[in-house]
This record gives sequence, structure tokens and C-alpha cells, in this order.
Amino acid sequence: MSQYQIKQKFWSLGGKFKIKDNAGNLAYHVQGSFMKIPKQFTITKPDGTLVSHIKKVMFQILPKFDVTLADGSRFQIRKEFTIFKPRYRIEHFGLEIQGNFWDMDFELQHNGVPVAHISQEWFKINSTYHIDVYDDQYADAVISLVIAIDYVKAQQAVASSASSSN
Repeated sequence: MSQYQIKQKFWSLGGKFKIKDNAGNLAYHVQGSFMKIPKQFTITKPDGTLVSHIKKVMFQILPKFDVTLADGSRFQIRKEFTIFKPRYRIEHFGLEIQGNFWDMDFELQHNGVPVAHISQEWFKINSTYHIDVYDDQYADAVISLVIAIDYVKAQQAVASSASSSN
């Protein structure tokens, strides 16, 4: 089992931050694009090896992101139209989500077997996520999924605050 912590810097230009393991060692590095359209993130290992590339799909009514892993496999995160509670669909991921996806306290399962648990600390200035990966073969995909979800949630929060201030 591997444990990771994602702690984003509140004022990071473009979305640059580090992901550490439970011993405090650098496990992943995330670099978001700055002033680039569409928004993109690149996730690498400490040695610079590519883990994944996340890209916002342009010209969509609702947010949609493509995630491409280093092995060439891909999945998408798409916001679905709902009236009350936000809902997202993950396509071509191969894992089921159990729990509260929007509040970031959920488990990922493969054929009913847990492979990872993701939770978010609340009431902090920085977004802080705790990730337990029970099957290390899913670590890169899980980390990529959390980065993509966090960006979608951040964009939703910005849109909500902009519409409520009008």
C-alpha cells in the first residue's frame, strides 16, 4: 500500500505543486499551464518521467477533461447537467467510484475490490488530499484523477462565486 498527500499552494501561478508519499518524500510533480488555453497539467515522477497529461476540452457547455497516462491509456472526466448537486462521470477509467465523489471522500474499486481511497481535508487554505492506494499499479491513474477532479471543482467554485456576485 502507498500513501500520498497532495497539498496545493494557495497562490501558485498555473498550478505547480508537489505530491509527497507518507514518509514526506517527493513522489510526483505537477505543473499546470500558465496563461495557456486550454488549461493543461503535466504530472511527472521526481526523475522527470512522464506520468500523465491532463487537458481541458475546449468548446464544451459543461467542463470536460481528457487524461492521458504515460502508457497511452486515456479516460475522461465530464460534468453532467444536474439541478441540485454537482455530478461527474468518468468514462473509460475501468474503476467504479463508491462514496461521496463531490465531497472528495470516496473509494475506487475494480470488480468490487478496493484499490484506492481518497479524502480531502476541509477548513484549510490549501486543498489537501490524502490518498491511500492499495494496489500500486493504479497509483499513477489515481493521482491523475485527483488532480483533474480538483481542477474541475476549482473551476466550478470560481463560476459559482462569479454568478453569485452578479
